[in-house]
Amino acid sequence: MMGRIESVFEKKGKTAFIGFTVAGDPDKETSVRIAKALVDGGTDILEFGVPFSDPVADGPTIQRADDRALAAGTTPDTIFEIVREVRAYSQVPIVFLTYYNTIYRRGIDTFYREAHEAGVDGILVADMPVEESGEVVAVAQKYGIDPIFLVTQTTSPERMDSIVRHARGYLYLVAVLGVTGARKEVAPEALALLRRVRPHTKLPLAIGFGISTPGHAKTCRDAGADGVIVGSAIVSIVEKNLRDPAAMENELRAYVAEMKTATGI
Repeated sequence: MMGRIESVFEKKGKTAFIGFTVAGDPDKETSVRIAKALVDGGTDILEFGVPFSDPVADGPTIQRADDRALAAGTTPDTIFEIVREVRAYSQVPIVFLTYYNTIYRRGIDTFYREAHEAGVDGILVADMPVEESGEVVAVAQKYGIDPIFLVTQTTSPERMDSIVRHARGYLYLVAVLGVTGARKEVAPEALALLRRVRPHTKLPLAIGFGISTPGHAKTCRDAGADGVIVGSAIVSIVEKNLRDPAAMENELRAYVAEMKTATGI
């Protein structure tokens, strides 16, 4: 049976919009409202960042969201509760972006089993090298969860082939060298990376890091990207409206709808 992530990319000729938010930011209840607003706006895949104290791949905007979530007492238990509430609301595919220490401390099998039971469809472990991913990938497959991997501009052809053999769902192409955060334009290197990866795999290719405007989304769509991933721009809307959750939800819905128009759906 086709999985929820796979079904999104079956829509030929369209570019999926993948919206990222930090689970538990700024607290559990508001986090659920944020996720539902993203879904209502038309997000094709919902990506939850699992808050972590040392998020080495993330820039200051998402680091502050991690800090808010952790200060509110967010734990893996909280995150699974958030997922269950969103899953009861929508069948949108849900992906975790996390760091290995969180999985290791919980226990690899336990973490993936709980994620599966809550309704998670894919997990990207940002600091896990593909060379050391064998056990995690096996457990992910055991529970029907897609293991998603990052591909960067410095990924060698040999390493890319290894990533493609282990990955499921889609590949996350990192548009820039550096951490997450909004940029003025899509780097030409990002589109070059898209062209370089395409011959290696039939997996969908989604571009993230620095994507924030409808113009960025259209550029990626026109270059043939299967998806665009937006994190910092969404987290910035959350941060700007911390004192007014209703305004936050309205702005998130409008933003996602605008980005969806740019991706051609």
